[in-house]
Amino acid sequence: MADQIQIEDFERVEIRVGVIREVEDFPEARKPLYRLRIDFGPETGERRSAAGLPEGYPDKDALLGRQVLAVLNFPPRRIAKFMSECLVLGVPDEAGGLSLLAPDRPVPLGGRVY
Repeated sequence: MADQIQIEDFERVEIRVGVIREVEDFPEARKPLYRLRIDFGPETGERRSAAGLPEGYPDKDALLGRQVLAVLNFPPRRIAKFMSECLVLGVPDEAGGLSLLAPDRPVPLGGRVY
């Protein structure tokens, strides 16, 4: 089990709901990734992310319009000439693949996890 943190530590992590607007292959990356454009609503706007989704989500079109949870306040990270501006969240499935975290019903974009 990880070390315990204080509630103030968790409150510093800005996890918000966005919707995937664009998915592109990312052949320049060393491991299988997609380049995503995610809309977090009018207050936060759009962010780009490099996400390891191809193995668990081979149908790029099925990701379009899907709501996801992402961390917005990590520093941007350059991955093969692409600036990833947020971290899309997921958990491993039984086969070791990725399952995206998302609300169980549609919610307003930009909603913050608390």
